[in-house]
Amino acid sequence: MSSILVTGGSGEIARAIIRRAAEAGWRPVNLDLRPPADPLPNEVFRQCDFMDAAGAKAALAEVAAAHGPTRLVNNVGIVRPAAIEETTVEDLGAVLEVNLRSALLATQALLPAMRNAGFGRIVNIASRAALGKELRSAYAASKAGLIGLTRTWALELAPQGITVNCIGPGPIATELFRRANPDNSPKTRAIIEGIPARRLGTPDDIAHAATFFLDDRAGFVTGQTIYVCGGMTVGLAPV
Repeated sequence: MSSILVTGGSGEIARAIIRRAAEAGWRPVNLDLRPPADPLPNEVFRQCDFMDAAGAKAALAEVAAAHGPTRLVNNVGIVRPAAIEETTVEDLGAVLEVNLRSALLATQALLPAMRNAGFGRIVNIASRAALGKELRSAYAASKAGLIGLTRTWALELAPQGITVNCIGPGPIATELFRRANPDNSPKTRAIIEGIPARRLGTPDDIAHAATFFLDDRAGFVTGQTIYVCGGMTVGLAPV
């Protein structure tokens, strides 16, 4: 059974991706700071703190040696919301370390197995915030950077049978989102009214897009970013 590594695999969006991966017949390997609340029977969990570069490298090397995943979802990430004048260098550094460095380390760790197989699928989870969002200086910069890495890696790795693509989720109805945006609040209604589809996204919406990119048959699609956002980025996404 082939394996898929999902970083930050205990969160709601990642759980949906992992369930889809298991349904497709791939063994999910989850690297996260905390274990999942709903582990799957064949899921492998390895605790990992991506703020600790040396520890993350060790965990990734262990996973690569034990499971040799040829599919990777770079999902782990943190957000430190702040206005521009309140964004500290420390906040910027922490967000870039987790959101960008983790993707680089995970990709580097899995490349030997992908190259040996002549096959690889890498999906980076960015955000609609990469196009601009108030109070998200550090986060938006990191996610825009992830899109840049996606395009660069796609060019470097395409001749080796390895595709690299990116997903930019819009507002997704996770527990974290619901806590910050209660269902009946004016703020939540305003968010929904700003989405052409007139609803929030779900973790399964993201998982569906990820499964497409991860499929064996998606070998002619690389370097792309798809915004799963109910249409709210139409007119904003770069051509």
